[in-house]
Amino acid sequence: MRLSRVPTHRTTVLSAIAGATVLGLLLTGCAGEPESEAKPKPEATAQTSVDYPVQIVSCGRTTTIEAPVERGVTLNQGATEVALALGVEKQLAGTAYLDDAVPEKWKAAYDSVPVLSAEYPKQEEFLAAEPDFAYASYSSAFEKGTIGTQDELAEDDQIASYVSPFGCDDKEKRPPQTMESVWDEIDGIAAAFGVPDRAAELRAEQQRQLAELAEAKAGDGITVFWYDSGDKTPFVGAGGGGPQLVLEAIGATNIFADLDGSWGEGNWENVVAADPDVIVFADAGWSTAADKQAYLEKDPVLSQLSAVKNKAYVTVPFSESTVGVRLVDGAISVAEQLSGLDLGTE
Repeated sequence: MRLSRVPTHRTTVLSAIAGATVLGLLLTGCAGEPESEAKPKPEATAQTSVDYPVQIVSCGRTTTIEAPVERGVTLNQGATEVALALGVEKQLAGTAYLDDAVPEKWKAAYDSVPVLSAEYPKQEEFLAAEPDFAYASYSSAFEKGTIGTQDELAEDDQIASYVSPFGCDDKEKRPPQTMESVWDEIDGIAAAFGVPDRAAELRAEQQRQLAELAEAKAGDGITVFWYDSGDKTPFVGAGGGGPQLVLEAIGATNIFADLDGSWGEGNWENVVAADPDVIVFADAGWSTAADKQAYLEKDPVLSQLSAVKNKAYVTVPFSESTVGVRLVDGAISVAEQLSGLDLGTE
């Protein structure tokens, strides 16, 4: 495998990999104009094989894959779960760095892959796995002091690498935060591993699930405060990322939809003024749902919020609140939990 660099502002599979027809559903969106050298994706069902070499592009870098990945290493939970969703665990030589628990549906597959490190492995640990491909959710995986830079891996060790486009250092090179962009990334990884048909199946299944959520409208008429972390100042789900996409999918209203970005600093005054019907807790090791609930219920002002008095709480694993392969699962979970709440009394 070899790697070269070209300017780009989106992830593009630069080969004749078929994609499923894109439905006009919630959470989909334009991922930008295709690169001039890219071949258009045909409107057809997926092919079952890949003609190598193929190229996948992210963060201004083109990676050429000469043959299907056989010993990939995934770094960060999002990357690992894309690989698990595609069923390529037998083509992985290792994983590293979870944020929370891998869902039960992928646990057996995850357990079959060696864990190289609790966080980022050192370069010697990474190289000992004899990898041919490194796939990370964030560019921090390739900083000095971890496994090595992408240039070093390509030039010194002939190891191809790829960063999720949502994790580019240069924010200008990140794609729109939509499910279409998620599926573009999955298409690229599926091409690298030689399983384009699985990417198309995953896309079609998630499109079907989103259509069902849009029809059910579990959040219709419900206002939501998406609480990530923080006490003196709440860190909240804003109007341009995973939380907003989840709430749009189920028809609910985000009280901080006017904030730019995926996440942002809110303020308690606005929370009190909005008096949301429901509070969604992003559950993570660094800020658990239980800790946030306890803080709200202890505070003399916040404890008077309708959602707190009604205990109208929804909990979502952090991994299901970020734009990625599990975001649709997060939307389904929020919808199911909302349906089980009694919002009629204070």
